[in-house]
Formats: sequence, structure tokens, C-alpha cells
Amino acid sequence: MTDVSRHLVSINDLDATEIVKLLDVGDSYWPAITSTGDEAPKKLTSLRGRTVINLFFENSTRTRTSFELAAKRLGADAINISGSASSTAKGETLADTARNLDSMRADAIVVRHSFGGAAEVIAKSVRASVINAGDGQHEHPTQALLDAATIRRHKGRIEGLDVVIVGDLAHSRVARSNILCLAKLGARIRLCAPRTLVPRGIEEIGGELTRERVRIVHRLEDGLDGADVVMMLRVQSERFEGEACRFPNTRELSRTFGLSERTLAYAKPDAIVMHPGPMNRGVEISPQVADGARAVILQQVSWGVAIRMAVLERAILVDVKAE
Repeated sequence: MTDVSRHLVSINDLDATEIVKLLDVGDSYWPAITSTGDEAPKKLTSLRGRTVINLFFENSTRTRTSFELAAKRLGADAINISGSASSTAKGETLADTARNLDSMRADAIVVRHSFGGAAEVIAKSVRASVINAGDGQHEHPTQALLDAATIRRHKGRIEGLDVVIVGDLAHSRVARSNILCLAKLGARIRLCAPRTLVPRGIEEIGGELTRERVRIVHRLEDGLDGADVVMMLRVQSERFEGEACRFPNTRELSRTFGLSERTLAYAKPDAIVMHPGPMNRGVEISPQVADGARAVILQQVSWGVAIRMAVLERAILVDVKAE
């Protein structure tokens, strides 16, 4: 059994109060990541003398960079290790790799891995705090937290909003974490995809809470109708190995489930458009929408640094209080 008070393996490690607390702490750090020059605050020191290891076995641009920036802006030392540079490439087990890093007295290990459950394996093996930066098709909790922060910033609230998540639900750890996070915060969630890309029972991953708040639809227009937030997902073709084809081709998928200026009109006039990245322009989202006034995709990236600052503090210092 892992100590969830110092790890973040799943959104289920947090209740609604703890989620809001992390969002509030992230808010308090927003000036630290947006101010420049003479207006920039002094470097923060809450994690001075601490060490954060980013252990990434999958490619990443946004997540790894934002965790590194988050650690450094709190005064910690950040060390990046890729899977190809670790001893797992020589046959060492993941747990042994983690134990060796732990023996060097790391304070937190941020892990991304293609195996669902990798973060849990490491959390059970080390003294350091463990943060899941995405494990297989399981979860990506900090992405869900930064998505919630972005929604709250633009909408002022999350409770009572209609959020539609569109795309490759079958392979999306982002979708799973967002379902859990947004349901806990009181949103109504629609999952929209072809039947072949909707995993059986996904609406029940949070038990009664998600059964009450999650609805599955198979027409894009029905999913977008009256939505406050539109969250698009890319097709994760790298996870299709060994599977039968789940859709005819990307052109057909784009035609029936791609977000364009025409289909976005079904959502509310003030709806925001989100995407966890990387985007496949012209497939799940048109360039006009991705670069349009209603897209908050780059703001999600910015909020990622502030939220991951809050997550690192929670993990390393355990008790985080917003100032």
C-alpha cells in the first residue's frame, strides 16, 4: 500500500478539497511564471537543497520541460534521465533502477512510462515521493490538474459546466484522469468518439460519481451541443500495436469527429477549446480552431508549470498551504 499523502500516482489519490488546494497554490505561483525582467519575483526557495529526478521512458516535450522548470523555480535541483540512458536498457528492472536512484537521496522521482502501473511499482519501491507523469493508458494526473486550472481560470468555476472530451478515448490516460478530476469538481462530462474508440466501462472508472456525471455519445454534434469546454484528443497510433484497426482512416475520422469552425458552432458561443498536445492538425482539430480566439491550448502549457510547482511542493513538503 503506497502513502498517497506524498505520492501522486492517480487522481484518486486526491479528494476534491485537495484538488482545489493544489489549484489555489498554482494560482499563487502564476506571477512567478508570467512576470519577466524587473517585474519578475525573486527565485523561490521552498525546495532549495532538494533534488527532483525526471525519469522519462517515453518521449515528452511539455511535461518533462514543465517539471524541470517547476523544480528549478522552487529552488530544487532537477536531473533528467531518459529511458535509453538508464540501466533498464541493459536489462535492469524498473524497480531496481528506481531503488538505485533513491539510494542517491532524491527527494522526488517524476516518472513517465509506457507500462500502466509503472508509477505505482516505483512508489512501492522507494523512499522518495513519486509523481506519475503518465503511465501507459492508465493516468496522467498532473495533466488533469492543469486542465482543471485552465478551465477555472477562464470560466471562473468548474462545478456545473458541461465538458466534452472527443477523440481516442481507448488509449488516452489524459481522458481517464480528467474524467476523475472533473467529476470530483462537479462538472458534467460527455465522452464522444466512435464506438470502437470507447473502452467498455470507462464511464464507471470513478464508481457512482462518474456513473452520475459521465455520458457517452457517438455523434460529434451531440457531444458539442451546448458544451462549455471542448477537449480534443489525438489518435495515439503508437499504442495500436497488435490491435485490429479501430477506424477506416484518419481522413474519415477527421470528417466525422474533427473539430472545425463549423462543428465548434454547436458549442456555446463562449466555449473554450483545449488539447493536451501534441496536436495532429487537420485530423482531430483544424488549424483555424487550434489557432483561433477560443483555443486555450498554449495557456494549458503555461499553467502546467504553476500546477507542477504545487504538486512538487505537496510531494516533497507534504503539507502545502496557499499563501
